[in-house]
Amino acid sequence: MNSQWLIYGAYGYTGELISRLACERGLQPVLAGRNEKRTRELAESLGLSWRCFDLDDDLAVKAGIRGCRLVLHCAGPFSATSEPMLNACLAEGAHYLDITGEVDVFAAAHKRDDEARKRDVVVIPGVGFDVVPTDCLAAALVHELPSATRLTLAFEAGGGSSIGTAKSAVEGMAQGGRVRRDGKMVTVPLAWKTRQIPFAEGDRLGVTIPWGDVFTSYISTGIPDVEVYLSVPPSAIKQMRTMRKIKWLLGLAPVQRFLKKRIEKNVSGPDDSLREKTEARVWGQVSSSDGRSVSGQVNAPNGYSLTADAAIGITTYLLENNPEGGYYTPSLLMGSGYINTLQGASMKIGELIS
Repeated sequence: MNSQWLIYGAYGYTGELISRLACERGLQPVLAGRNEKRTRELAESLGLSWRCFDLDDDLAVKAGIRGCRLVLHCAGPFSATSEPMLNACLAEGAHYLDITGEVDVFAAAHKRDDEARKRDVVVIPGVGFDVVPTDCLAAALVHELPSATRLTLAFEAGGGSSIGTAKSAVEGMAQGGRVRRDGKMVTVPLAWKTRQIPFAEGDRLGVTIPWGDVFTSYISTGIPDVEVYLSVPPSAIKQMRTMRKIKWLLGLAPVQRFLKKRIEKNVSGPDDSLREKTEARVWGQVSSSDGRSVSGQVNAPNGYSLTADAAIGITTYLLENNPEGGYYTPSLLMGSGYINTLQGASMKIGELIS
């Protein structure tokens, strides 16, 4: 069975974490990216083979992944990079994985479900912190309360952002917020609602954000009403709401380019020490129309460390097994208990409240 697989964007912040962890676990991915020097240097330091190609050339992308059973795509923002890589994976018969958290990317990938089934290709975006812990928690909660009609998720994650994450956030500011109502995606103002989040360590103030689960949780659970909150200081919420007034400006291409250039100069991502010191917490609750509810929590390592662990785990599963092709969420492929198999992560579900 063909076990060759490829990491694209391998020299990026998260891509390098994943590449190094893959080697620690005895795997030998092909490393790839558009910058030949950086790709080659990382590959040679790890004793791996490498390829260089740009996603702007469809034929080059197909040739670049040819012969690989699976591609783990780590080069964001995925709003620009997901489609050409997914096109190539479907054409070449390679499973497609990525580490996106962008709602529109999940939705676009889901539209390719029929094509993926016909080509027997697994398509599973969001195999990292976006959205493995939240998706697993949502699925576990619905298992406890199958009649649930409302899902609320919230998380707290420290440690700073990588370049790719920061660029995606800049794009998100121009698009506003998202929630799901009656099964449909609804656009709402940025920082639309706030609430207190009852994390085990104490209540935190949270604000709605357009997290990937606004799309994926409906696919995983069928729950029609979904909101996702991020725990942030009141000052950050005030800044987010100020951004509403200049949403039109943030959406202009020159402004986006300027902000992303600034990110490239000023953002590097958390170092090893900071990753080791920071943790992530996730809280979730489902409720039914008759007033019953159940909540749960996930404690996990820093989001970037969890992303590397989760992505390698799902990659290994797909290399060792042969699931049917199609679109998957993490919990649909791996089960809601997958989060408990990741290093330093644990999920606890509370009692059903009637």
